[in-house]
Amino acid sequence: MAHSFSARSFVTIADLHPNLARPSIIGVVIGKTDPKGFPDRRIVGAERYTFGFTVRDSPSYFINVNSWGREEYVKSLSESFRVGDCVIIENPLVQMKEVEKEEKFNPTTPSGYKLLLSETHSVVKICSGCEVDTKLMSLLNVPVKEPQNFYSLGDIVANGQSLDGRIINVLAAVKSVGEPKYFTTSDRRRGHRCEVRLFDETQSSFLMTCWDNETIQHAQSWMPRETVIFAADVKINFDKFRNSMVATVISKTIITPNPDTPEANILLNFIRESAEMLAWDDEIGDQFREPVNLQTIAEVYTVKQLKKKALQNEGKPELFYGIIFAYISMLNIDTETAKIIRNRCARCHNVVNETTSGCSLCSSFPSSLDTPAFPSFALRVDVTDHTGTLPSCSLSDTVAEETLGCMAQEFLALTEAQKTALKWQLLLERSKMYFKVTLSPSSRSGLRVSLLSCKLADPVESSLNLIGSGKEALRNAAKQLEGL
Repeated sequence: MAHSFSARSFVTIADLHPNLARPSIIGVVIGKTDPKGFPDRRIVGAERYTFGFTVRDSPSYFINVNSWGREEYVKSLSESFRVGDCVIIENPLVQMKEVEKEEKFNPTTPSGYKLLLSETHSVVKICSGCEVDTKLMSLLNVPVKEPQNFYSLGDIVANGQSLDGRIINVLAAVKSVGEPKYFTTSDRRRGHRCEVRLFDETQSSFLMTCWDNETIQHAQSWMPRETVIFAADVKINFDKFRNSMVATVISKTIITPNPDTPEANILLNFIRESAEMLAWDDEIGDQFREPVNLQTIAEVYTVKQLKKKALQNEGKPELFYGIIFAYISMLNIDTETAKIIRNRCARCHNVVNETTSGCSLCSSFPSSLDTPAFPSFALRVDVTDHTGTLPSCSLSDTVAEETLGCMAQEFLALTEAQKTALKWQLLLERSKMYFKVTLSPSSRSGLRVSLLSCKLADPVESSLNLIGSGKEALRNAAKQLEGL
């Protein structure tokens, strides 16, 4: 059986067999690995390269494709398409696959064959947008495993080390996608990794690590708190450093974003219902989850420079850190307590629902009924320097306690007069502030600025930085005069 496409005939994956002459296959790329080199057995000191990808043309059928050859050919072919592209594969070699041997490291496929690409005989081409069949593209949202065959994050945590080393399926929502981090190994090979935080109805935060470039690039398209993923064949390990279970994307893994299944739709509804709480938690809960090493932050900004850099990053899912010498120009700590104090779950540190007096993200655990809550600051402050103002910055949790000089519980016991006196001790005093900035279209400024530290500035250090920014302003003014 074959189907027609733009006056051409393609063999379906279901109908492939080794006796076909010059077959052509069309499908969407649902998985892909990075090119890797290995010693060439025939030529001493030389290297051959290989990479693989998985292509799908129907809900029931997909197949693994491998390419071998020179470094230039393999890398060039690999860079010519990405996961999610629709491709035409011309004249591949159809071979029987050795299931036990090959599926140990490659995705498990329903086809009994594999495809091999030859530099001299085979061609892979991307279909143009107008040529792509919408039915093919819809396959990108169909999981490669049974939709009900997955572990919840709570199940993984509850099973603990009994799952250590197991390969399983996971259905979860994306909470955050970290920046790619680059490193060099002891044998001078360059590497990279990206940490993705997941969550579902049973667990507020769970780490998944990506090590290959293809998955890292794929992950950058996932929208936090909007994307659900079905990760087939991820490896689960117990991380001794973090003292927790973590997932790792491996060469067998195929990730389906926003799967079109009832189970994924239930999770998507949960995301939407809890979006406000999770957005709040992202802004004010960083200190509890992954404290930032302030010694690694060195770049100093003015308010104007900070806004300019953020605009340059607009449309990109990246964040940045920095230092600013400024003062708090708005600090409403003498307002209603409910507006500046939130209760947090002592178990997971998420914000407790004031109506039900319970943590919705821990509600599936019976023991969570007895888990106490504790008060935590959730302040909004304006930050001002000689170049402008950053409105509604987040000053929260332990950072707020250090800045105010009192715990949230102690603050609750202060009189209104004491709160006002504390306010005026901090207002309009120049401080050294460490910050984190992310884009936030829903905020007034379009930015989400979280203060990571706010302490009175050393007068000498502050003056030197002000002099430096003043010199820069003079240089800019001089350049403008030269152009007149």
